[in-house]
This record gives sequence, structure tokens and C-alpha cells, in this order.
Amino acid sequence: MAYELYYWPTIQGRGEFVRLALEEAGARYVDVARGAKKQKGGVPAMLALLDGRTVARPPFAPPFLKSGRLLIGQTANILLFLGARHRLAPANEAGRLWTNQLQLTIADFVGEVHDTHHPVGASLYYEEQKKEALRRAAEFRGQRAGKFLRYFETVLSRNGSGKHLVGGSLSYADLSLFQVVAGLRYAFPNTMKRLERKLPRVTALHERVAGRPRIAAYLASDRRLPFSEEGIFRRYPELDE
Repeated sequence: MAYELYYWPTIQGRGEFVRLALEEAGARYVDVARGAKKQKGGVPAMLALLDGRTVARPPFAPPFLKSGRLLIGQTANILLFLGARHRLAPANEAGRLWTNQLQLTIADFVGEVHDTHHPVGASLYYEEQKKEALRRAAEFRGQRAGKFLRYFETVLSRNGSGKHLVGGSLSYADLSLFQVVAGLRYAFPNTMKRLERKLPRVTALHERVAGRPRIAAYLASDRRLPFSEEGIFRRYPELDE
């Protein structure tokens, strides 16, 4: 039985962290909202689950994943589930919790990235909060981005060979850090050029993940949506001065 992934059809967003795990696992899945209506219902099927009338435990927002009778929401929660099923996290409890902890830290990081262009409210256009965004982005460039990335550099340096965040093999946390680096290179290329000079392990992890056969095939396919100014990682040159 194929998984059913529910996320907005035109952006990578938070759904991309789940897609990367599914692709690396070689799992069969349907990206429901991107399919035709006759194939699992498209966007209306996703909205029907979100309105809460058809399920006892409705998700708050996409992404969410359907696996048999299970309906799992929240990116980190979905990855916790997939990690155990597809060997993308350690088998022991301490390792699973550590991987989840790293993923939750990445979620915090992603939230701060989003707030660089929408610091006042998600319902407002960027142009309506540009002044505040300029100030928030300056703080992000000068303090927050480096603090998060240096943390992951430290985690890598303290984990054996330094090739993975957790244990001796790839985890979903590695895939998610890859996505963050890729997104930041798109949104803040000048900032990343400066920061990456002192982040050799984070940079190398990005390249290793990109070169994994299943990930490389996914990145080259039309399943991988491009970054855009509608997602989390948005390129506004004035925010990256």
C-alpha cells in the first residue's frame, strides 16, 4: 500500500522534508494534492481532511501522511514514524529521541527563515511588511543563521567520522539539514557564501546527500519542485545584503 502525502501542490515548503525521506527510502507514495482529481482527489481531498468533518483526529495543517488507518501530522512527527519504518533513524530509543530532537531544532530554524520575509503575519503580503522584514533579516544574517549552522557543525564534529548527524549511517535529520542548506543557498546566497567557509562538515554533508543515488534521481526529476517566492525559502535580494 502506498503512502498518501498531503501538502500544497505548488511549493516545496515543509512537505519537502517528508518527500526527501520517502524518496531516500524508495517508498511508494502518492503526492495527493499534486495528482489529478480522479487520483485520490487532489487539493479537495486534502481540504476535506483539514476541515475535520471526515476524521476523528484531524491535522491542523499540511503536511500530513496517511498510512493505512493512520493519519499523521506535523513534519517531525511524520519523520519520526518514517525513520523507524525505513531505517532512517537508529533502532534504540536514545538514538530515535536524539534524531527527533535534531529535527525539532531544524523546525525552529525553518520557522526563523520564514520570519525573515513574513515577520508580522503570514496573512500579509511581503510588501506590506518589508520594513520589518529588512530588520528581521539583518538579525537572521548576523546572528541566527550562523548560530544554528554552527550548532549542526558541532554535532557533526562530535559524531564519529563527522559524516552524519546521528550514528554511522544516514538519518532523516541529514536529509533535512541538506534541504535547509539548499534553501538557504537559494534565499541567502551571499550570507551562505560567507558562513560556509567555516562550516566544512555541514557543506560536505549537503554534497554527500545530493549525490546519493535516489536523492540525485529525485532532484533531477519533475517531482522536485523548484524553490520560489511562494515557499519558505524566498530570494529577495534586499534581505541578503
